[in-house]
Amino acid sequence: MITHSEIWTALDKLARKLSTSPSGLAKRAGLDATSFNKSKRFGANGKPRWPSTESVSKVLNVAGMSFEDFAAMAEDKPVKGPTIPVIGLAQAGNDGFFDDSGYPVGEGWDEVRMPGEIDENVYALQIQGDSMYPVFRAGDRVLVSPDQSVRKGDRVVVKTREGEIMAKELSRKTATKIELKSLNPEFEDRSFSRKEVEWMARIVWVSQ
Repeated sequence: MITHSEIWTALDKLARKLSTSPSGLAKRAGLDATSFNKSKRFGANGKPRWPSTESVSKVLNVAGMSFEDFAAMAEDKPVKGPTIPVIGLAQAGNDGFFDDSGYPVGEGWDEVRMPGEIDENVYALQIQGDSMYPVFRAGDRVLVSPDQSVRKGDRVVVKTREGEIMAKELSRKTATKIELKSLNPEFEDRSFSRKEVEWMARIVWVSQ
């Protein structure tokens, strides 16, 4: 049986895996931003408050995670999900690993299990370098979805036509230009014309 402490801890873990806060997680799920605040976890009389079944369901839907995986996370057990291809970020810049739209193809991919219901085109890249520190650290595996639409503020993986591949935050996208932000201030932001970019895909999950 999942305890009160475990379920709130699991929500905190899920927020971190999605590179957000408990408030940000609630907002992504269409809930009031204060739904998962520390102050909401106990009543005025000190009795434990539980998140509603509906709110947990909405969060798991946004995260693409099954309740079984969430329960495993709550009890600090291994989360078993589908097997997806994974490759190092630097290696991904070589030819032969993607088609022109950013879908995984070819040989040389390893495999990793990720939580939740995963689209068949999703794959994982292992972060190298510190340009996205402290959100993404070297060795983290980010789950990338070429099928999801990309908007300003999203964390993305971009591959240029010259073969350079990078994880950044999308700060601006126009009909002719793509501007990318490095979260680590020690690294420069990047800017490309649309013609210089082969593809761009949204990061939907991080395994740290």
